[in-house]
Amino acid sequence: MEMRLPEPGDALTGVDMFAGLEPEVRQRVVAAAVPRTYRKGQLLFVENDPGESLIILRRGAVAVFRTAPTGERAILTVMRPPDVLGEVSLLDASTRSTSAEAIEDTAALALSRPAFMELVHSNARILDAVMRSLGALIRRLTEQNADHVFLDLPGRVAKTLVRLAGESQAPMITIELNQSQLAEMAGGSRQSVNQAIGSFASRGWLRTEGRRIVVTDVPALRRRAGMNDR
Repeated sequence: MEMRLPEPGDALTGVDMFAGLEPEVRQRVVAAAVPRTYRKGQLLFVENDPGESLIILRRGAVAVFRTAPTGERAILTVMRPPDVLGEVSLLDASTRSTSAEAIEDTAALALSRPAFMELVHSNARILDAVMRSLGALIRRLTEQNADHVFLDLPGRVAKTLVRLAGESQAPMITIELNQSQLAEMAGGSRQSVNQAIGSFASRGWLRTEGRRIVVTDVPALRRRAGMNDR
């Protein structure tokens, strides 16, 4: 199946890292980037690969994870357009610290390190955006560590579902993540996560449809996770 990309002028719409650039500079970014498509289940990169490019997501979803020596995986986050991946490796010229897998058919742009660094050196707004991106990454990892200390497993499952639901205000939100992947994100066994999902379903907060989860009561999940009401 061919995946059609938006017109070049729309390629960076919503991407914070490039929001402050002049239109002609944005066009140069798009011209320097290489379109890429990934099938569901395909790896974008793996740990210790060379950090050769910044990945700008345009369609689909990508799970970012680490793999233990035993082969167990821990999903750190799920990213969707207009998120970007790989800025850390590009800045310090190191290898990839995580792996990334498409969990939906995905379209992206890959911007090489030389092109990216040229932008960073010539545009102060880009550097500011990169620093904000790194700050958000550090805050997310700090919060995840705190969750494992202060939240029980059902609380972590609830919080993970809230994060995956994002900013959507729809009455029903479909999450394309199976329970094994959810267990990786919440840091629990599949059996324990299944029990938490069953408990939430019995309360009417969500329902399962095959390999999908349909969230029907985000506020209830937020309360279970100890998150502040909006």
